[in-house]
Amino acid sequence: MTPQASNAKIPVTIVTGFLGSGKTTLLRHILGNAEGRRIAVIVNEFGELGIDGEILRGCGIGCDDEGNEREGALYELANGCVCCTVQEEFLPVMLQLAERRGDIDAVIIETSGLALPKPLVQAFQWPDIANIFTVDSVVTVVDGPAAASGQFAANPQAVDAQRRADPNLDHESPLHELFEDQLSAADLVVLNKTDLMDDAMRAQVEALVREELPPEVKIVAATEGRLPLALLLGQSRAAETTIHLRESHHDHEEEHDHDEFDSLVIELPPVDREVLLAALAALVEQHTIYRVKGFVAVPGKPMRLLVQGVGRRFDHHFDRRWRDGEAQRTRLVFIGEDLNEAVLRESLERAMAATV
Repeated sequence: MTPQASNAKIPVTIVTGFLGSGKTTLLRHILGNAEGRRIAVIVNEFGELGIDGEILRGCGIGCDDEGNEREGALYELANGCVCCTVQEEFLPVMLQLAERRGDIDAVIIETSGLALPKPLVQAFQWPDIANIFTVDSVVTVVDGPAAASGQFAANPQAVDAQRRADPNLDHESPLHELFEDQLSAADLVVLNKTDLMDDAMRAQVEALVREELPPEVKIVAATEGRLPLALLLGQSRAAETTIHLRESHHDHEEEHDHDEFDSLVIELPPVDREVLLAALAALVEQHTIYRVKGFVAVPGKPMRLLVQGVGRRFDHHFDRRWRDGEAQRTRLVFIGEDLNEAVLRESLERAMAATV
């Protein structure tokens, strides 16, 4: 592909979406089908956890043919959501990329599932980078089955009524506002996991999402993020020039935080897959856990097990072999509310001990 012209702005695609919607899977699809495009990636984690970046490296993204990390290929911002850390980390990373503008055709930023996209888009108006980068588009990924379940409905009153009727659910969650704000900034919405939805469910979610979008914003259906790159890249929206017209719940706040969310990491020795999955399912029933993701060492298996859970649904597969000299350990990230690491760890260890 022809190098980026020195006077052309580098297009930036911002991929946002709620926890477990499939952002990383979509990014893997884009990079696996880049067709010669030289794409720099910024992965933004919630908390200093580093799991999504490791998932991408595990697929060979950011690595050379020998499996070694390639300098400058993958950038991680690991101190909260992008819009909370732009002044400390975002600008220096973008300036590093600017120095290599002749080597880069596009930039993709995968935001934390808890991030608000609007402040990030507005950051591209900063003088230091305004003449170098432009926001090609904001792509919001929606977990279709989760939205269909009513967890992230556009009508918060209806959601609150449903939650209050169920004593097992949190009644004061701000998740619907985050969901709506991520939609409000979208230039394209990817309705993901449609293979898990019937026609009626899909129509229900499309109607729910459409209420939050301008007419010109398209909703496209996908399974595991598999979409033509021509649809995802090259939209030329220059979103930083119009983002001020998009209303959000946080427009009148001087700053925002995610203090209501907890994130913690629990490391364990190798553990039986079915035992762990059953234990995690039990924890989700007993605690307010929104997201679980991480890597598992399974006794007798040379491959690393990748586990990702949203609510009561867990997906898992072996993503790569353990490398020579690599510590074979289980490392899980939990995101939720009022989480107690000691309690969660004790429950997991008790479940493991019961099978010995």
